[in-house]
Amino acid sequence: MVFGGGLWQVARALGGGAADGDRRAVILLWLDGGPSQLETFDPHPGRPIAAGTEAIATAVPEIRLAAGFQRLAEQMADVSLVRSLVSKEGDHERATYYVKNGHRLDPTVVHPSVGAIVCDQLGADGVEIPPHVSILPGRWPARGGFLGASLDAFKVEDPGGRLPDVEPHVSVDRSERRFSDLEVVEHQFAEGREHQYAQTRHRQTVEGARTMMGSAQLRAFDVGEEPSAVLERYGDTEFGRGCLAARRLVEVGVRCVEVSLRGWDTHVDNHTNTRELVRTLDPAFAALVADLRERELLSQTVVMCGGEFGRTPRLNRLDGRDHWPHGFSFALAGGGLRGGQVVGETDPEGGREVKDPRTIADVHATVLRALGIDPELELVTPAARPVKLSDGVAIRQLLG
Repeated sequence: MVFGGGLWQVARALGGGAADGDRRAVILLWLDGGPSQLETFDPHPGRPIAAGTEAIATAVPEIRLAAGFQRLAEQMADVSLVRSLVSKEGDHERATYYVKNGHRLDPTVVHPSVGAIVCDQLGADGVEIPPHVSILPGRWPARGGFLGASLDAFKVEDPGGRLPDVEPHVSVDRSERRFSDLEVVEHQFAEGREHQYAQTRHRQTVEGARTMMGSAQLRAFDVGEEPSAVLERYGDTEFGRGCLAARRLVEVGVRCVEVSLRGWDTHVDNHTNTRELVRTLDPAFAALVADLRERELLSQTVVMCGGEFGRTPRLNRLDGRDHWPHGFSFALAGGGLRGGQVVGETDPEGGREVKDPRTIADVHATVLRALGIDPELELVTPAARPVKLSDGVAIRQLLG
């Protein structure tokens, strides 16, 4: 059964929403801090590196997940795992840049995030709210990079609360008088300096903000419109509500939504902390995949789930796991990608060698291909430098 339907149709009837038939989008479930692959998507039960972590069966007999992912296990026919990601970045900021942007940090250029690329390449005709959204943003939310600040993610906190800065703090009449006064000031400023005025893009910014403030599409942020059964399905947490809002946002045409779940930097008491985080992640991730499928949105929406790196195979003296970019996992679903697949293997003894090593750039190339975007397309930066959307190679095993 599909609950809470009609939001996208209402938005279209009121003059907004994505073009019919094209609701391609990407949702990134960002596990901020670097999740342990062993306690999430790549368990090695019975091995010393597991340190007691158990595994459970899934809907795909060949795939097991770490204990705690009972709901996601039911959705594995639509979810694939890349278990052999390797990176040279073990610092949080640099690794976050790499994973979100698909390129390693370079002092000569600021790369756009995958969401900014999707917005730039697919456009967002008819969408009156920001096409790129970050919910519960961490320290380094997705950016537009050389594509421009207009493609930075629009940052919001818990969708269970009121959306800030979208309602005037004064009466409608007074607000309109203020805009009339602003028109006079703008006109005087533009006289004799039309070129400089156009470069500020002030008018377009103000008009865009006013359009957004009056748009029916803002309802997509209001998860309170959903029946209680749906809210419970995602989990009564900030992250669960964020994932539900992500579904509602792509339903009205938003191209990219990033939802962050913080707390995965488990240098101390890894097992206890990760167990609590999995209790939040499991229902939200599973409900999102199922909900998108039920609403016939999954085929056009790529769901990515992972963090900046993994954790060490062996516990430290504080029962924690430290940074480990030498073999970690990402989960992918939707967008026409083949589900129920596993790419690569990590060493069950905890070594650095992995089978079928893949890079973050390969994941980005795969996601872009799934959305009909050529990852080898070169864009020219403002400094006249050609930069490919991705230097990676799409993972053929996952492409439908």
